Order: sequence, then structure tokens, then C-alpha cells
Amino acid sequence: QVQLVESGGGLVQPGESLRLSCAASGFTVRYYAIGWFRQAPGKEREGVLCIRPSGGITYYLDSVKDRFTISRDNAKNTVYLTVNSLQPDDTAIYYCATNQDTYCHTHASDIDYWGKGTQVTVSS
Repeated sequence: QVQLVESGGGLVQPGESLRLSCAASGFTVRYYAIGWFRQAPGKEREGVLCIRPSGGITYYLDSVKDRFTISRDNAKNTVYLTVNSLQPDDTAIYYCATNQDTYCHTHASDIDYWGKGTQVTVSS
């Protein structure tokens, strides 16, 4: 069955970077769109960005366009989210997600499959 496992989160200081991983099983990531979402304390889950099978990237948040990027390792069946210049407002649980189709879905309510998330905390 479809399984997504995130890792790589942690506690970092403002300005530092992390690389989050999303290891997939039960399907092949290169054929489907994979998105990253985040949920901060007391806020709704929001879309961050998404990679399509073509390699094209859709950003959902203007605030991360110059700092976050998404990539895919087909051999490892893993999608990565590299987050640079982290700020306290980036503190959240980060989730990867898919609908096993080729479309990037903006709204969390439309998503069929989720990982359990990885916590990113940015604090001095």
C-alpha cells in the first residue's frame, strides 16, 4: 500500500538550512505529483510546493520561492525538500503527500495520502 515517511526535521537557528526527506513505498514517485505541506501550531495545514512527474515545480507560497526547493531521487524513490534561510515563521510540522495522480493539489482537504510528518523548529 501507499506509504510516505518523512525525516530530517529538527531544531535549528534562524538562517540555517535543512533537507527533509520523503521516502515512498507502494508506488513509484517519478510517475506522480508529490507535494510538501506544513502545519504550524494553531494554524491550518497549507501547501508549500509540489513536484510533477515532468520535474516541473509549483510553489504555493510566495514566501518560500527564493528559499525552498524540491527534488526527486528516482533510484531511492525519495523526494526531498531543501529549506534554506529558515525563519521562526517556518516552524511547523512538514508533511509530504500525494494523490497518485499527475496534478499538484493546492488544498490539504483534497489529498488522499499523507506521511506522519517531521517537525521543524526554528529558534534562537
